[in-house]
Amino acid sequence: MPDSIVIIPTYNEKENIERMIRRVFSLPHDFHLLIIDDGSPDGTQNIVKQLQREYSERLFIEERAGKQGLGTAYIHGFKWAIARHYDYIFEMDADFSHNPDDLLRLREACVEGADAAIGSRYINGVNVVNWPMSRVLMSYFASVYVRFITGIDIQDSTAGFMCYKRRVFDTLDLNKIKFVGYAFQIEMKYTTIKHGYKLVEVPIIFTDRTAGTSKMSTSIFREAFFGVIQMKINSIFRKYPEG
Repeated sequence: MPDSIVIIPTYNEKENIERMIRRVFSLPHDFHLLIIDDGSPDGTQNIVKQLQREYSERLFIEERAGKQGLGTAYIHGFKWAIARHYDYIFEMDADFSHNPDDLLRLREACVEGADAAIGSRYINGVNVVNWPMSRVLMSYFASVYVRFITGIDIQDSTAGFMCYKRRVFDTLDLNKIKFVGYAFQIEMKYTTIKHGYKLVEVPIIFTDRTAGTSKMSTSIFREAFFGVIQMKINSIFRKYPEG
């Protein structure tokens, strides 16, 4: 049984998904792939199903009815992976903003002692390609804001390129993770740290998508902005067992 599963949520990613799947399976490590598709009207799921004939032992898909949010997609995927006893559980986008080659570096960081590894855009300056300056500033200062409110020493708290060891989920109760947009990424990191697990940031270069459309919206940003304060207040009254 291979030890690594990469979870990729999709919604209208037909321009990217086949190329991404083939890239991950070309890496010099036996990664499995789980696609969580929220009823893509463009037929993303059908492309995945066709590729399952070629990669029957490595490629899996879970289909859900309609857009239910990034956070719920990942939690669905985490539970699926835990039930199948994968040791290293990854989050990654479908649009090539995350370089699949960096999966190897994230895994190596966890093999060498981290409980979770973050593909970080900001640990060595600002490593973002093709984003407008307004988007870069919004993302960068969002992480500054998170550090100020929560006190966690993470340079890229909104990063969505992650590797978790399965043992993190032995302690972290996924049913208590409440946010569904990009605030989900902040909540996961904050909760992992509060349980005493070790997170490390691995520098990556983030390249904005060249195909498909971004899922960022004002409501997602609002959830993250106000959700951080709510999360910090709630944590004062919550006990976090040590992992």
